[in-house]
Amino acid sequence: MGKILLKNGEVLGPDGQVNKADLAIVDAVIDQVGTALDDWQADQVIDCTDKLIMPGLVNTHTHAAMTLFRSYADDMALMDWLQNKIWPAEDKLTSDDVYWGTQLAIAEMLKTGTTTFADMYSFMDDVAKAVEETGIRAVLSRGMIGVGPNAALALAESKSLYTDWHNGAEGRITVMLGPHAPYTCPPDYLKTVSALAEQLGAEIHIHLSETAGEVEECIKQYGKSPIALMNEVGLLDCGVLAAHCVHVSAEDISIMQKKMVRVAHNPGSNMKLASGVAPVPAMLEAGLVVGLGTDGASSNNNLDMLEELRLAALLHKVNTLNPVAIPAKEALAMATANGAAAVGLGKVTGKIAAGYQADIAIFSMKEPHWYPRHNRVSLLTYAANSADVDTVLVAGKVLLSNRKLTTIDEERIYSEVQQRGLKLEK
Repeated sequence: MGKILLKNGEVLGPDGQVNKADLAIVDAVIDQVGTALDDWQADQVIDCTDKLIMPGLVNTHTHAAMTLFRSYADDMALMDWLQNKIWPAEDKLTSDDVYWGTQLAIAEMLKTGTTTFADMYSFMDDVAKAVEETGIRAVLSRGMIGVGPNAALALAESKSLYTDWHNGAEGRITVMLGPHAPYTCPPDYLKTVSALAEQLGAEIHIHLSETAGEVEECIKQYGKSPIALMNEVGLLDCGVLAAHCVHVSAEDISIMQKKMVRVAHNPGSNMKLASGVAPVPAMLEAGLVVGLGTDGASSNNNLDMLEELRLAALLHKVNTLNPVAIPAKEALAMATANGAAAVGLGKVTGKIAAGYQADIAIFSMKEPHWYPRHNRVSLLTYAANSADVDTVLVAGKVLLSNRKLTTIDEERIYSEVQQRGLKLEK
């Protein structure tokens, strides 16, 4: 990787302000950010004139290989969608299918400025291989269904995934345990997951309170909300990344605050599946760490984090009738620094600062929608689009240059996923 100098750009700093600066990278790490780096000896200089240099976007909740189901099952409620379309199709998946579906997702994420993603799915060894080969950063979880015939196998595979891949791919892979949700994992199974997490030192990635029906059924069956149930079984003591959290009460938020639960907010998926609107302003007011996620491409059309950023800012203004419910600066933090904190990497990535990993997205500002430039953060949130992403680095390695992927054969991916996706319909 060597020494790279990003020259003459405008840099989004940790304080949310944008200033002209150069950025020096040594191997995988940001070495200096400043304006007097002319004498800094670089192996490669990237001219960033008229470009915005910012932390790579962090996708806090995905099912990457579900790109194979994009456009396969649309306009359905969550449980109907899962039970009658997605789960039957997933039963046909092979490890190779998951590998190529993940490759497609990674290509899409890199081309739209995402440098880190948190994934929960099956055949996770193949997901890890795709991550290792492409150079992206990932937090991986083997999805576990506690009511199915593979409940014990899922636990064993999760343990193996942690043993084999945690801190793998030169430190770019971390591993969590992934019990799917309270409605697929009974309390006794979740207690076993919690015990395994404690044994390994692993954290938890789980879907919680995604739909009103899920919450109602949990209360009917156990006499308490999914959040309260997770607290009772001890899961929240493990360090939890909770996806969705759409239907949470004030009491739930209080529990989440005490247990330092981090939230993966998925506004696009929640809208498409008609799950509702999460009370994100209330969560932020309570001091919860909230990041943004896309969910799977099949539930949200695409994996474009810029769209999630824009939705997060706009949706809550409409929902609360408050124009400052989530201002642009707050939404952008959810997509970068707070997203990194949500997936447990807050001291590793998500900021342009010395000592942080050089996970960077560079946006060209030469299109009409970038003028006039009163406020770059506002333009990024409300006007920019993924076609503006020019260059992406992860751990100091250039993975996208002039919008061309450097570690991925796009044409091979397109051929593979087209054949494999159509096969799953039969």
